[in-house]
Amino acid sequence: MPWSEAITPVRMCRVAVVVPRAALRDALVRIAEAGCVELDRAEEAPPGAAAVRLQRLRGRAATAGPECAASAVLAAAAPDLDLLEERRDVELLAGEAQLEERAEGAVRRGEVAALAGWCPAAEVPRVAHRLAAAGGALLPLPLPRGTDPPTLLRSGGCVSFTPLVTTYGTPAYADLDPSWPAGLAYVAMFGIMFGDVGHGALLVLGTLALRLGWPRRFVRLRQLWPFLASAGIAAMLAGAAYGEFFGPTGLLPVLWLSPLDSPARLLAAAVVFGAGLLAVAQAAGAVNRVRENGWGAALFAASGCAGLLFYLGLALAAAGLLVHRPPMAVLGATVALAGLALVALGLFRATAGGGAGYAETAVRLFDVVVRTGTNTLSFARLAAFGLTHAALAGLVWRGTTGLAGRGAAGVVGAVLLFTVGTAVSFGLEALVAGVQALRLEFYELFSRLFEAEGRPFRPWHVPPAEPADRATKVIPCSPG
Repeated sequence: MPWSEAITPVRMCRVAVVVPRAALRDALVRIAEAGCVELDRAEEAPPGAAAVRLQRLRGRAATAGPECAASAVLAAAAPDLDLLEERRDVELLAGEAQLEERAEGAVRRGEVAALAGWCPAAEVPRVAHRLAAAGGALLPLPLPRGTDPPTLLRSGGCVSFTPLVTTYGTPAYADLDPSWPAGLAYVAMFGIMFGDVGHGALLVLGTLALRLGWPRRFVRLRQLWPFLASAGIAAMLAGAAYGEFFGPTGLLPVLWLSPLDSPARLLAAAVVFGAGLLAVAQAAGAVNRVRENGWGAALFAASGCAGLLFYLGLALAAAGLLVHRPPMAVLGATVALAGLALVALGLFRATAGGGAGYAETAVRLFDVVVRTGTNTLSFARLAAFGLTHAALAGLVWRGTTGLAGRGAAGVVGAVLLFTVGTAVSFGLEALVAGVQALRLEFYELFSRLFEAEGRPFRPWHVPPAEPADRATKVIPCSPG
C-alpha cells in the first residue's frame, strides 16, 4: 500500500446499483450480506409492511425503529410476513423492515431499478461480482458536487488505535488519518506519567488476561487491549529510565534521571516533548487545511500554514535564547511575527470589516497567542503526574521497609501495606494518567488537527438466515 493511502481514510467510490426490477430483492440481500455498501435512503418514507408488524410485536412504547433491533437476519426468499408475526420472529421481521426501507429509495424506470450509495473503492469489484449473479451491476459514478464522501478509517488489523480518533469525532474525508501517530503519542504520554517497571508489568499482565477474555464481566473492554498493552510497555520503558520498580526502591539503576531528585529537569523535558508534539500536530493541521480548502485558505489559518509558521518561529526564538544565540532568536522572532501577521489577516478577512472587525481580530489574535503558550506549558503535567506517581510509590515502599524490620508481625504488616498500597496507587495513578493523556490528546493536539467534521461511513450489513434454523419458520409468499 502506498504511504499516501496509509495515512489517509479509505478511498470511497460513489456507486449506482442497477438491477432488473424483479431481482431488486435478491440484489439487496446480496448487498446486505456483503456489508460494505452504504445505500442512500428515502427521506420520510412511510413504514413498510414488515416495519408495521415489527412495531406491533414490540409494542408502541418500544417502537425504536428497525435499525434499533438487537439482531436482524434476511431470508433468501421473500417470507410470509403474517406467519412471521404470528410466530413472533423479530429477527426476520427486522431484516425485512430494513430491506423495505432500502428498496423504498430505489428509482424505478420500466423493468429496471437503481439505487445510489457509497462503497470503498477496493471493494467495488467484489460487490459487482456478487450483483452480477443476480443480473445486476455496480457502476462507479462521478463525485456529486458539494458532497463529501463518508469517512472510514483503516482498522489497522489486530492492533488499531482508530477508537482514539473516533471517540473525539469523525475526521473529514479529506483529512489525514492520525490513528497511529495519535496512539503512539498517547501511550508515550501515559508512560511518562506512569513510569514504573513493576506497575507497567502489572498492566501488561492484566491486559493479557483481558485479551484472553478474563474476567468475563470486562469482555466488552477487550477491544482496548492494544492501548493497555502499549501503555504498559511504555510505562516499563519510562520506569527503566527513571530507575523505578514499584517506586524508587533502588532495585534498578537510574538510566536517565530520578523524578524526585531532578524535578526541574523532568519538567523541562516534558515541556520540550510537548512542544515537539504540538509542532507535529500543527504541521498535520496545515496539511489538512490545504486538503480541505486549498492553499488560499490554509495560508492564513491559525490551524494551518500561518499557525505553523508562528509556532516554529516561537520555538526557534526560544531555542536561540536558551543557547545564547542572538541571531537565532532574532530570526525566530521574525518568523513568528510573520506567521502572526498572516493569522491576523486571515482572522480579519472572516469579519465584516471596519472598527468592529479590527476589535474582533485583536481579541481573537490575543486568544491565539495565549492558547499557544498555555497549550505548550500544559504538557508540564506529564512531569507533575510523573512526580506524583513516584512520590506515592516511594511512600508505600518506605512504609513497607519500615514495618519489615519489626519482627514477624511487622513482616505481615509490611506485606499487607505493600499489597494494599500498591493496589491503591496503581489504580489511582493509572486512572489519572489515562485521563490526563486523553485530555492532552484531545484539547492540545486534535484541536489543531481537525476543523471540519466528517460523516462516518455506515455500511448496511444484515447476515443471512441460517437455513437449518429457519426451515420450519419461514414460508415464502405464495404466488399471487
